[in-house]
Amino acid sequence: MKPTKKILIISYYWPPAGGPGVQRWLKFVKYLPDFNIEPHVYIPDNPTYPLLDEKLVSEVSDKAIIIKQPIFEPYGLASVFSKNKTKKISSGIIPNQKKQSFVEKAMLWIRGNVFIPDARVFWVNPSVKFLKKYLKEHQIDTIVTTGPPHSIHLIGLQLKKELNITWLADFRDPWTTIGYHKQLKLSSWAANKHKSLEKEVMNTCDQLIVTSPSTKTDFQMITSKPIEVITNGYDEEVVSKKPLDEKFTLAHIGSFLSARNPQILWKALRELTEENSEFNQQFQLKLIGAVSAEVLQSIKEFKLENHVNLLGYMPHNEAIIEQRSSQVLLLIEIDSEETKCIIPGKLFEYMVSERPIIAIGPENADFAQIIKETNTGTFFKYNEFDTLKKQISTCFEEFQQNNLKVNPVGLQQYSRKSLTEKLSKLLNSKF
Repeated sequence: MKPTKKILIISYYWPPAGGPGVQRWLKFVKYLPDFNIEPHVYIPDNPTYPLLDEKLVSEVSDKAIIIKQPIFEPYGLASVFSKNKTKKISSGIIPNQKKQSFVEKAMLWIRGNVFIPDARVFWVNPSVKFLKKYLKEHQIDTIVTTGPPHSIHLIGLQLKKELNITWLADFRDPWTTIGYHKQLKLSSWAANKHKSLEKEVMNTCDQLIVTSPSTKTDFQMITSKPIEVITNGYDEEVVSKKPLDEKFTLAHIGSFLSARNPQILWKALRELTEENSEFNQQFQLKLIGAVSAEVLQSIKEFKLENHVNLLGYMPHNEAIIEQRSSQVLLLIEIDSEETKCIIPGKLFEYMVSERPIIAIGPENADFAQIIKETNTGTFFKYNEFDTLKKQISTCFEEFQQNNLKVNPVGLQQYSRKSLTEKLSKLLNSKF
């Protein structure tokens, strides 16, 4: 048997952080020991997480070696002025530009122009100093950095330069092409600095890992370094089973950002409630997670507020229970060229929930192909109003007949263990 390979994973998000950012490497770390890889995980000791899920702490592998070091985050100081606004911006919920307060505009400008690439940049130098010693003492020659926040990649960049170790840079989301990047009120100097750092990271690391084919295509315009697509996935989760909702529930799980506000959906639902009295009586919109004020306002403008069940943020395992008891699951992505590469992490949990997905997103969205190939739902572009409305109506008819279901195929390739095996082969074969 080969000796166990040690790797160091550098991540900002880790339990008790909640939200999608923590899931990817929490699950990789869970399964890496099955492939003869010993994970050392470096995380901040006192982070300012916008969302907390204490129950995820119990999912951390007892075979993982966790290392913590203090971090200074200016979000802690900013919260003195406006804790709620700071929390929203740090979690990615950026208010509509026309409705931003002076404090919000100032915070966004500082976020984009002062803290480059992000507000966790102050953790870079102390981490490099600590990890140089740690890597030598534990004879670790391979590191993985995962971002966002992309300042984590700067730790890898510096360690690569000083120790010439093997470095894999994992991009859960793009850097300068992600949707909210343009909303950071960047000066030309700051925009160039972001691009310069992005290019240096991509051309200095040994291997890039991305979560979608479109991101790989975009990154190939910046670097000739090898790029591997390893999507997010689902885990075999044992959760309490709850009967299907008695109402015809359309459920959205996760942050519902203002830029994702799907007018096409609200219009279809409004017309269906007006045209079909039974639909009007039975329909419920179930929202789990942070929902922007703009989305709630649109729902109200389309006179759907009486159909809303706003459950707010809940622990991951509770959200899964609600998800699996819903009649239909909604997946909404921003209608822009920049977001076609985004494959939301919740898609994979949706796919194993055995509930039909109705997805709305940009043309040529990567996740549309996955939904089609796995037979887990239906995808609509933002100009396909009539077919969207018809599909919701069809789902309602099947619900009334107690026949609303899906028949998925080929899901195993997206299991967390299968994806970790792919990662382990990458780690062992090339390095």
